[in-house]
Amino acid sequence: MRLNRELACQEVVELVTAYLDDALLPDDRERFEEHLVFCDGCQNYLHQMRGTIAAVGRVRVELPAELQEKLLEAFRGWREA
Repeated sequence: MRLNRELACQEVVELVTAYLDDALLPDDRERFEEHLVFCDGCQNYLHQMRGTIAAVGRVRVELPAELQEKLLEAFRGWREA
C-alpha cells in the first residue's frame, strides 16, 4: 500500500493492522510513525490494539468446524460492502 500524503487519524486506524504486521512500505511506515509523534489519540489507539491483540492471543476457544466456516464466510469481503 502506498500513501501519497500526510495521514489523517482515520487512515491510521485503517492501517494499524498492517503496521503491526510490518506490512507497510517503508515510506508509509514512516508517515504512520510521524503521525503518532503528534497525535496522542492515535498513540493511545495503537497501544490499545497491542493490548487487545496480546489478550486475545491468550484466549483459547475451540469452534466446531461448521461454525468456524460460517464465521469466515460472514467476514469474507466485508471491506467491499
